[in-house]
Amino acid sequence: MTTAAGPYRQGPDADARILDRGYRRYEGPRLGAAGARRALYVASVQRALGLRRRFRYKVVPLLVAVFTYLPAAVFVGVAALVPDQIVDEVVPRYGDYYGFVTAAILLFVAVVVPDVMCTDRQTGMLGLYLAAPLTRDTYLAMKAAAVTSVITVVTLGPPVLLLVGYSMLDLGPGWPTDGLVLALRIVVAALAVAVWFTGLAMVASSLTPRRAAASAGIVLVTLVSAAVVGGLVEGAGMSPWVRLGDLYNVPFEVVRRIYGEAGAHPELRTGPLLAYFVGAIVAMGVIVRTRYQRLTVTK
Repeated sequence: MTTAAGPYRQGPDADARILDRGYRRYEGPRLGAAGARRALYVASVQRALGLRRRFRYKVVPLLVAVFTYLPAAVFVGVAALVPDQIVDEVVPRYGDYYGFVTAAILLFVAVVVPDVMCTDRQTGMLGLYLAAPLTRDTYLAMKAAAVTSVITVVTLGPPVLLLVGYSMLDLGPGWPTDGLVLALRIVVAALAVAVWFTGLAMVASSLTPRRAAASAGIVLVTLVSAAVVGGLVEGAGMSPWVRLGDLYNVPFEVVRRIYGEAGAHPELRTGPLLAYFVGAIVAMGVIVRTRYQRLTVTK
C-alpha cells in the first residue's frame, strides 16, 4: 500500500495501493423540483399504507380496508337475496353508508396522518426535505395530497362497490345519464370526507411532533365535539346551527346534501352548510401553514 510516508509492501508480490480519486460530478438525471415533489408524495403514500415497512405497520390499513369494504359487500349480497319491493327498506342509501364506517375512517386517520406528518419532525427529515428544491408550502401540499389520496381509498371504494353491485342486480340508476350523475356525486362526496379529515388531522399533527399526542388529539376533539354539541342542541335547546361545531358529523351531513338527500338535520340549510364546510377547510389550511412557517428547521 502507498501511504504518505511512502510505499509499504506486505509481501514480495504485494502491490496494492490507496488512490485518492476525489469527488465525481453527478451525471444522472436531474429531475428538479417536480421530481422532489413526486418523490415526497410517493414516499408519504407508501408510509401511510405501510409499504416497504414491517408487517405491523400494515395492520391498521388492512383492518380499515376490511371494516370499510365489508359492509358494502354485505349490502350487495342482501340486495340480491331480498325481494325488490323491500330492498330500499333493507339496504342504506348512498348518503347513509358512511354511518356504518365512520369509526373505521376515524381510526385510520388518527393512526396514519400523525405518522406521515410528525415523523419528519422527530427524525429531522423535514430539514432534509427543505434542503432539496422544496419549500414549506410545496412540502405541505404534497403531504396533504398524499394523505387525501390514501383516505380516499376508504371513502371512495365502498360506494363504488355499492354502485357496481346494485347495477349488476338491476337495482342501480339508469345509464348513462343517471349513472354518471351518481358516479360524480360519489366522487365528490368521497373527496369531501377525505379533505375534511385530512385538514383536521394535519392541524392536530402541526401542533405537536409527538405521534401519540396527535393521534389522541384527533380522536378526542372529534368525539368530544360531537358529544358536547349534541348535548347543547338536544339537551339545552340551543340553536341547531350549533351543530356546525360537531367536527365528527359535519362532513357526513354534507355528504347527504351532495347526494341530494335532506340529511339528518334538515333544519340546516344546504347553502350555509356548504359555505361553512369550505370555510372551515380553508381555515384548517391556514392554521397548518402558519404553524409550519414558524417552525425552526435546521437544514
